[in-house]
Amino acid sequence: MESTTTDHATAPTRRLPLAGVRVLDYAQYVAGPLATMLLADLGADVVKVEGPRGDAWRHYEPHAPGQSNYFYSLNRNKRSVMLDLKTAEGRAASDRLIATADAVVHNLPPARAESFGLDRDNVHQLNPRAVCVSISAFGSQGPDSGRLGYDLIAQALSGLLMADVRVGDEVPRRSGGIPMADLTTGLLAAISVLAGLHQRASDEAPGIEVSLLGAALTTQVQRFVRRERVEADRAPSRPVTRAEIDAIARATAAAEELEPYYRCYETADGYIALACLNVSQRRQVLDVLGLDDPWVENPQADPANPAERLHRVATHQRFVAAFRHRTTAEWITLLGSRNIPVGEVRQLSQLFDDEQVQTNGLVQCVHQPGTGQVRLLGNLFMIDGVAAPARRHAPGLGEHTHEVLDSLPTIHTTEGGRASCR
Repeated sequence: MESTTTDHATAPTRRLPLAGVRVLDYAQYVAGPLATMLLADLGADVVKVEGPRGDAWRHYEPHAPGQSNYFYSLNRNKRSVMLDLKTAEGRAASDRLIATADAVVHNLPPARAESFGLDRDNVHQLNPRAVCVSISAFGSQGPDSGRLGYDLIAQALSGLLMADVRVGDEVPRRSGGIPMADLTTGLLAAISVLAGLHQRASDEAPGIEVSLLGAALTTQVQRFVRRERVEADRAPSRPVTRAEIDAIARATAAAEELEPYYRCYETADGYIALACLNVSQRRQVLDVLGLDDPWVENPQADPANPAERLHRVATHQRFVAAFRHRTTAEWITLLGSRNIPVGEVRQLSQLFDDEQVQTNGLVQCVHQPGTGQVRLLGNLFMIDGVAAPARRHAPGLGEHTHEVLDSLPTIHTTEGGRASCR
């Protein structure tokens, strides 16, 4: 077993929930590998099938050939098998793998998936019990089904890029560089595998599709109702203009100013986030600040009402002035003593040694051969009170090819065209 190091509790002695489940990962980049890593963290035997060059993420800002922290961050607890699916030998080996799998995950366009034998029909011919999860940019149907697309394109087409525009922005931009569509798609794909495994217990194993476009829309479920008034007068077929970007940005800024109880504030030495979603919490924060707000009893009042709008803006300005009089630590202690939801605004680097993060195993240090200690996101699943540490480091390209292929049975085709293993 590859060595790993962690700073939290040891792994549970009982079997992990997905122990004994084999998942084949034919995906690259972010969404698919995230999905299969989560399944691996739950105990699945994830076999990452890579071409001769490997996952493209191996070569993104590499510090050595095929060695990239981006790849490490999404591929722990997996074994790597290198196959050239463009050759008969590689395709045959892939078919043998599929015959032993419980689930197959890929992010290939439909035509390429079919040519590699990863489409639902071929997977189920080889193995009727294998759940097949495919990830696409825009879905397998419709006019854009064959288009190439990545996270940024999905965010653009879904309207997500317009969610964080600011007045004066020359062009929309991805918020914080975070691949929201990719990450959400990965979660949806992992859920799809679990749902498929459950369904096959009483029915045929399904083929399930998820898309970056659908995932990007999922992150905006509340914007569907919030934005309809802002964008109601825009012709749906007309391109977005600079003036409209500014109009939406101004509307967003105005809406934020109308939420004095749910936003961030500057303190004497930093910033805090305040989140009071009910009347009781709002009363408490008003008492702490020594302020009054006659509208606090009616949080559902219409913000379009001019009188209420002016009042909320004034309340926000009083909050801004009040929070500048104490330090962040003082506000955390004072508001926390009243059970008011509050938190310090921090940089990611501040979390690495944070007691809460460490206690829950949310950051792990893994020894990566050729690189050394790498700090990664920990196992997000606390099982029986313990977050299991990584069982394997991210694999080298083809590191487990012989180990995996030598253990596979031989495929024999039955009279009905089904494949059987011996």
